[in-house]
Amino acid sequence: MHSTNRRQWMTAIAAAAACAALPAWATKDNAVEVWKDPNCGCCQDWVEHMQANGFTVTVHESGNTAVRARLGLPQRLGSCHTALVGGYLLEGHVPAADVKRLLKQRPKALGLAVPGMPVGSPGMDGPEYKGRKDPYDVLLVTKNLMNSDVSTRVFTSHR
Repeated sequence: MHSTNRRQWMTAIAAAAACAALPAWATKDNAVEVWKDPNCGCCQDWVEHMQANGFTVTVHESGNTAVRARLGLPQRLGSCHTALVGGYLLEGHVPAADVKRLLKQRPKALGLAVPGMPVGSPGMDGPEYKGRKDPYDVLLVTKNLMNSDVSTRVFTSHR
C-alpha cells in the first residue's frame, strides 16, 4: 500500500475509533450534552444562552469533575461545567458564536475551553455583574495522540 494511502487509511481508522467512543448524538452539531452542579446558577444561564442560540441541550446535574477527567482535559483548564457538542469538548463559559465557528471549521482538536469563570462571558453576565465585562480568551485545546500532551492556543479573544 502506498504510504500516502496508508496514512489516510490510518487517519480514517483513528477518526472512526474516536467517534465510536462518543455518544450517538455527538454527530448532531446542535445537540449539546452538559455536566454541571445542580446548584450552579451561572451554568444554567450558559445552558439558556446555548438554547437561545439554536442548540438543543441535555443537562446532567452530577457535577463535571469526573467527565472532565474521562475526556482528558487537565484541571488547569477547568471551569464549572463541561459539555460535548459535535464530537468536541466545551469547558466553561464558551460563547455560542465560538462553538458555531468551531463546528464550521472542524479543526483537529479536543475542543474549546474558557478556564475559570470570567465575568462578562455567557452565563457570567447577569444583572448582578452590573454590565462588567472582563477580557478573556477562548482556548482551542489540542491533544498529542503520541504522548497525550494537552496544549492550547487562543481561538478567540473577547475584549
